[in-house]
Amino acid sequence: MAATPTCNNPYKEEIDFATLALQDADFAKILKPNGQLDFSNPESVLQLTKSLLKRDFNLKIEVALDRLCPPVPNRLNYILWIQALLDTTSDTYQDSYDSSREVVGLDIGTGASCIYPLLGCAQRPNWRFAATDIDDKSISFAKENILRNGLQGRIMPLQTKPDGPLIPMDLLGFENIDFGMCNPPFYDSNFDLLASASAKQRPPFTACTGSESEMVTAGGEVAFISRMIEESLLIQKRVQWYTSMLGKHSSLEAVVTKLRDKRVSNYAVTEFVQGNKTKRWGIAWSFGDLRPRVEVARGLNSLAKTFLPFPTEYGITLKKLDVTKAGERVNETLSNLPLKWMWKPAIATGVGFTQKAVWSRAFRRIAAQSRDSMEEDQDNFALGFKVSLLVEEDDSTVKVKIRWLRGFDSVLFESFCGMVKRKVEE
Repeated sequence: MAATPTCNNPYKEEIDFATLALQDADFAKILKPNGQLDFSNPESVLQLTKSLLKRDFNLKIEVALDRLCPPVPNRLNYILWIQALLDTTSDTYQDSYDSSREVVGLDIGTGASCIYPLLGCAQRPNWRFAATDIDDKSISFAKENILRNGLQGRIMPLQTKPDGPLIPMDLLGFENIDFGMCNPPFYDSNFDLLASASAKQRPPFTACTGSESEMVTAGGEVAFISRMIEESLLIQKRVQWYTSMLGKHSSLEAVVTKLRDKRVSNYAVTEFVQGNKTKRWGIAWSFGDLRPRVEVARGLNSLAKTFLPFPTEYGITLKKLDVTKAGERVNETLSNLPLKWMWKPAIATGVGFTQKAVWSRAFRRIAAQSRDSMEEDQDNFALGFKVSLLVEEDDSTVKVKIRWLRGFDSVLFESFCGMVKRKVEE
């Protein structure tokens, strides 16, 4: 099976139906003479999904016409975001794809297509999945699609009960997993579903198909994700990242408020935009202290800033200073502090850890009274950080970027950034 190890997105541009028809004879059969697709026809929409999966990922699926047919670009956006979350919160602190890392994910409500596990496995060879669903017919089709693509060794389908846990760790047989993902039903009732459908024009990438269990849940998606949050509070670090897609922008603030009420401070939000038509949103939270890059954690502008997670990057601009001299300033500043620090001048990057604000006056007073050395136990460090230097295009400006790698104390990170700024600007 073809594997795409990097975060490639073939759908940055609108899908060219004429080109797809030339590449896939089955798609050519359902395309209208004018080059348009009949989105009101479930069979046409299903063929579009099948043709894209075949052409771009070498995947084959079959889905019943009375079950949801997933739009591939939208689903891929969600998978790519999870990849970025994991890549920027690994113990290696590389902020890039580690092909040797083995990842286990859980797809809650995988549906008949089982599309998320299929896409995840096609993208990354060392990913495995558990895929759950409460619907008999959906789980049956999911099993067939797993076999159809020879992925029975990497995707484990499980039928669960409506009143059972959403994250059944004991049933899965894993002590820990890397992420959980979900695309919960948007609607609170059939009335809500029908009212929403009547207010819209033709949907861009899906006909109105789907069983009630796929479309409707009591309390809507906010209630569903709130249930996930309550379960996550019990199992906490057994899952590194809990994630969900949202179908309504209004749900974001409600979910973020719920997380904050539960004192969950390490979370991420984003939006998935496909062309100028389809838009969805993502929420993720973690009980660990590894912090994602700022563009991963704060990937949208439509949410009030008060609901965004704390920024994980801070920039300092140094004018009329070459990168070597700037690196010497940074290294000298941090080498003179009682913290763990390693600087690599060849790449103008350093990584460090500290247990407390060792640059503060309060610490210096305490240190003068006590000669106890700092334990270099990385698990006990309150702050992990990376400092990188970049030369701007004019060659006379150096950008110092401070990246928050790990920790729960945003005040400590702010204090550190302020100290570095003062020192390097002197």
